Parts: sequence; structure tokens; C-alpha cells
Amino acid sequence: MTIADTAETARTADAAAPLYRATDITRTYRQKGRIVKALTGVDLTILPGEFVTIQGPTGGGKSTLLQMLGALDAPTSGSLMLGETELASASPRELGRIRAEEIGFVFQGFNLIPTLTAAENVDMALEPMSLGRAERASRVAEALAHVGLEDRGDHLPSELSGGQQQRVAIARAIVKRPRVLLADEPTGNLDESMRDEILALLESLCAEGITMIVVTHDSAVARRATRRLRLAKGTVKDITR
Repeated sequence: MTIADTAETARTADAAAPLYRATDITRTYRQKGRIVKALTGVDLTILPGEFVTIQGPTGGGKSTLLQMLGALDAPTSGSLMLGETELASASPRELGRIRAEEIGFVFQGFNLIPTLTAAENVDMALEPMSLGRAERASRVAEALAHVGLEDRGDHLPSELSGGQQQRVAIARAIVKRPRVLLADEPTGNLDESMRDEILALLESLCAEGITMIVVTHDSAVARRATRRLRLAKGTVKDITR
């Protein structure tokens, strides 16, 4: 089964059920003796196969929400479901499995290991999955081909352009065949031409069935989404037109 087959199967099987359902989630921190309210009662439903962007001012809670959707943080109160799993109360072992198998992450700074080739960087995402060597090699080759870098697998990050490095990062995110891809400012370090190439790639992956959730400050990026959210002062508003 390929990346596209896995994503489409998940979307078809669960088309009627939300992928994410957040109900009145809050997140507070204690910082220098005071309480910081990052999220103040977020209600949100995201369906399989949606392309969602999240905008908002710096400090408005976007990164906090993305970390929760990625099972990297838990709400202070409220419910956050991924499919049938309650992320707010899942065990560390289950959260680790979800991050390893069901969620792909893409970052603004690419986060590639400079001493590893493109193929080796992609392969790193498969470390927790206990796959055989042949299966790993096959998945890595498939993921690189999926992002148009089948001939760059032996290149170091320093030998690639910024756009190519982000493509490697996307290949690393999809090689595990996730249900959802979470991207934090994925085009923030790219010029307009490279930005549009990466957006076209994300759109094609979404069309194949991978749910896409992108945090961005760039309105040009947000306009490409099928659904737009704005997060400010800890609350979410749907601004889709």
C-alpha cells in the first residue's frame, strides 16, 4: 500500500466522523509567578481530508494549539479527540505511538540533520516503527519520489536549495503514511516562487487524502486552504469565505 492509498483509505473509512474534535479546551501556564492563559475555551472540529490554515497574532495560541493537535502537549481542561482516542488522557506510550505513526510534522526551519543525506533524513522518521530494512528503503524511495526528489536521495542538506530541503522535510513527514500533517510556517523561509511550489505539493497531498493543518502568518498561504481559522486571545474563529 502506498502513501496515497493509505491516506485515501483513511479518508474513505472515516469520512462521516471528525478527525479532530476539541471541546472547550484550555491551556494555562505558570510563568514568573503569574498565570498565562494560552487557550481559553477552544471548540473545533476538523474532518478527514480538510486543508485548514490557522492565522493569528504572535502569542495568540497558534503554536500551543498545534502542539496539542500533534499530541505534544495536553490541555489543562477540556476534551481533545483524535478519532476515537482522547489525547487529553492518553498514556505517554499511546501518545508516542500516535506521534510516530499517525501524525507528520513540518517546520519552518526544515530541521534536517546536516550530516545525513536526504534519504537518511527521511529514514529517521521510520526509526520508531520497527519496520524491516527492505520496507524502510521502499518507503523512503516512495516518499522522495512523491515530492519530486527521487534523484536527490544521496545529497546532503547543504547541497540542496531551501525549497528542496523543505521537500525532504515533507517526505520525512509523509514516509510514515500519517493521517494528518501539521505544518508550522512551512513556507516562512522561502521566496514566493518556492512558497508556491511547496503549497502546490501540500495541496496535492491533501487531495490524496492527508488532512492538512497549517499555521501561517502569510495570507497568500491561508487563501489556498479550503478552511481558514483565526486564533486570537486564546479562542478560535472560522473566517472561511
